[in-house]
Amino acid sequence: MATPVPKSTPGSMASFNILHGFPEALVRGMRSSFLSDADYHHLTQCETLDDVKLNLSETDYGDALADMGALIPTGLQKAAVEKLVTEFQYLRTQAIEPLSTFLDFITYEYMIENVMLLLKGTLSGRDINELIAQCHPLGMFKESTMRSIPTFESSPRGYQDLYQTVLVDTPVGPYFSLFLQETAARGEVSNVLEEVEIEIIKSSLIKYWIEDFARYVENLGGETATIMGDLLKVRADTNAINITLNSFGTPLNEPAMRASDRKRLYPSVGHLYPAGTSMLADVGDEDELGRVLELFPQYSSIWNVHAAGGEGKSIDDAFYERDVQMLELAFEGQMHYGPFYAYVKLKEQEIRNLVWISECILQQQKEEINKFVPVFSFHAPWRSGSKSRH
Repeated sequence: MATPVPKSTPGSMASFNILHGFPEALVRGMRSSFLSDADYHHLTQCETLDDVKLNLSETDYGDALADMGALIPTGLQKAAVEKLVTEFQYLRTQAIEPLSTFLDFITYEYMIENVMLLLKGTLSGRDINELIAQCHPLGMFKESTMRSIPTFESSPRGYQDLYQTVLVDTPVGPYFSLFLQETAARGEVSNVLEEVEIEIIKSSLIKYWIEDFARYVENLGGETATIMGDLLKVRADTNAINITLNSFGTPLNEPAMRASDRKRLYPSVGHLYPAGTSMLADVGDEDELGRVLELFPQYSSIWNVHAAGGEGKSIDDAFYERDVQMLELAFEGQMHYGPFYAYVKLKEQEIRNLVWISECILQQQKEEINKFVPVFSFHAPWRSGSKSRH
């Protein structure tokens, strides 16, 4: 008689290595592929993009760039993303439940971005082939589905048809359905989606995805619920802060729309939820936003970076630094799914770094070249800062 698989949480010492030991070993081995401090030093000393390509040939990107002619930032980004996608898809083929569903959840974010890119591009009259080429490979549907999305009218009925005939069978269909239901419940059936900006729709869909992902990891339990729960809470808070900040100077910041339209874009998870998000709903300018964030120590320092406006560092840079620190820590624990999510997000940061460095060299802005956030760096503020205190 076959021995049944132990019924336990994904972080159980009794079953984790049996079920997920191989893909975890793969992703932990992939950690060694990140660029080192020495690699970044050599890249920042380059004078031309040919020098960048030569230096990258000695790294894990060597094979991905081997057949490329003249290096350009967009070409470098495309090759690096394709390399990441190939690695991720290999991990996915080695995964079984519930890890396989966890990995699928990671791709849903890119599916949402692709749908929004196609809808927004269609409204501005851009060519469908050009739009599909810009879609993220991790969020691709079948080609027939991708080409069907822009064919619907930009009207309430057209978007209803888009959901019912195309998106209903995709993983992000439930999020689109929730958006339509929520808008209809507020008595806006007649002009749903017609007068709502694409970015607001995207924020709503991302909100539903974060909430759904958070519920999933919570149900998994164990270390996965702890590590991923915190990462998703911070992601939700970042969205809430950025939505508020970006609403200033737009109709969303009008008093009548703050507590209705803007507030419903805030995820119902996170360290700011519910008290912080309720206060954010009443914020009308940056000073008021700063006073709210001062009540939350983990965000007051990030806001101070934005308020100071010095050293050429933006609030996005501060968020990136905080994210990299948390994602690196996700690799430190054992027997949880955090490293899979962390690997994808840290690789995205590394790709941003490569594009930034290559753009600075191309535009001869070498004085700006060091304004990136390295991954697993011994010189990171949270490491070098701790050393200097001893």
